[in-house]
Amino acid sequence: MLHCPRTFARTIAFSGLFLATLFSPALAADPTGDWRDADGFANIRVAQCNGNMWGAVVWEKTPGGTDKNNPDPAKQSRPTLGMPILIDMKKKPGADAWEGQVYNSRDGQTYSATIKPIGSDQLEIQGCVLGFLCGGQTWTRVGPPIPVSAAGNPAAKGAAPKSAVPPKTTGAAPPAAKGGQKQAAGAPADPVGDICLLPDIARSAPSR
Repeated sequence: MLHCPRTFARTIAFSGLFLATLFSPALAADPTGDWRDADGFANIRVAQCNGNMWGAVVWEKTPGGTDKNNPDPAKQSRPTLGMPILIDMKKKPGADAWEGQVYNSRDGQTYSATIKPIGSDQLEIQGCVLGFLCGGQTWTRVGPPIPVSAAGNPAAKGAAPKSAVPPKTTGAAPPAAKGGQKQAAGAPADPVGDICLLPDIARSAPSR
């Protein structure tokens, strides 16, 4: 049975729309953005820096925390605000997952970890000690995905890292701006901004 030209054209258009939707990069899982941890104590900003995913604390429910449980005495007084939590997470071939390390400020230890977006609004964090004793939690999205930062691109020039620790938050409201975006009028100040500029992350850039 032959289709009439109009019906055939609609069929072709629908098929093209379906294929474009199926393979659109916009639908790929994106771990970047601001995420609230499972306990609601902090927001972690995840961004692509130097080709891999990093995450740093950008808001604290109780401001003024320090990395007091770090085994390195020199780091025990550093603020937890702006501190890297997800470290050098590399894309896992053939999967919407990234593997690297996660730092747990509660015990001062770093663990092998995997992050995996679940839908568009959840991020699953799985950490293990020496390949066993695994545990994890699910974070909830509180900010949109972040475009790749020029500072996080090894080919970018003229992006100098911040030399000072970011100021602490002064209230309980999480920051509104994400990843170096401009602040809206009247919005609370973002004390961290582009996490790729934080010294601990900027130092991971390949030397050229």
